[in-house]
Amino acid sequence: MDCLFCKIAAGEIPSKKVYEDDLCYAFYDIDPQAPTHFLVIPKAHIASVSEVTPENQSVVGHIFSVIAQITKKLGLESYRVVSNIGEQAGQSVFHLHFHVLSGRDMTWPPG
Repeated sequence: MDCLFCKIAAGEIPSKKVYEDDLCYAFYDIDPQAPTHFLVIPKAHIASVSEVTPENQSVVGHIFSVIAQITKKLGLESYRVVSNIGEQAGQSVFHLHFHVLSGRDMTWPPG
């Protein structure tokens, strides 16, 4: 498989790791859109939220638990979690990932 995030999770492409366990990997975004901007991805390849199924849904709950753990460790009290699904929504890497952004005012609606 020629997936950028699969290669990052496997350690084939360097990244600035924030967290790792058996199910997921978190790393800082190479083009941060906020003072704190990291991504959390499942190690198993899931293309996007639209491919979450009853068989793989538990990893999403685990990822949100990890996000809560990381943000507490980093002292973040206010942050945004974003997942883009499809090209029109801005998804450029087709591997499920959640952006966690903090450290600046976030506007609404986004984009």
